[in-house]
Amino acid sequence: MELKIIDYDLTVCKVASVKNIDLKKDFFFVGKTDEEISLVCATEDAPSNTVEREDGWKAFRIQGVLDFSLIGILSKISTVLADNQIGIFAVSTYNTDYILVKNENFDKAIAALKNNGYEID
Repeated sequence: MELKIIDYDLTVCKVASVKNIDLKKDFFFVGKTDEEISLVCATEDAPSNTVEREDGWKAFRIQGVLDFSLIGILSKISTVLADNQIGIFAVSTYNTDYILVKNENFDKAIAALKNNGYEID
């Protein structure tokens, strides 16, 4: 399986309103529930008036469009990383999954995944 490194430093944050999100930016993910509005975006694009914010993330995505019948892809990746004491923040889109790892663990994560047969681009 091929993984693609995302070239942005990322921020995970909570915002009070979607009005604070610049929808013209290239990379962002918004999740809205009855309890919160979460935003993952390039750190340089994070709104200044976030409710809560955590900088210092890097990410990779599973390359290609994943069929909904595929089972265990994210589970296998998260298990490799958990076995190496690396926490994740995962985001799923219609096409694929994105796995975020704290900057200080990113090189270790990439090495662990390569050692387990993943191709990293």
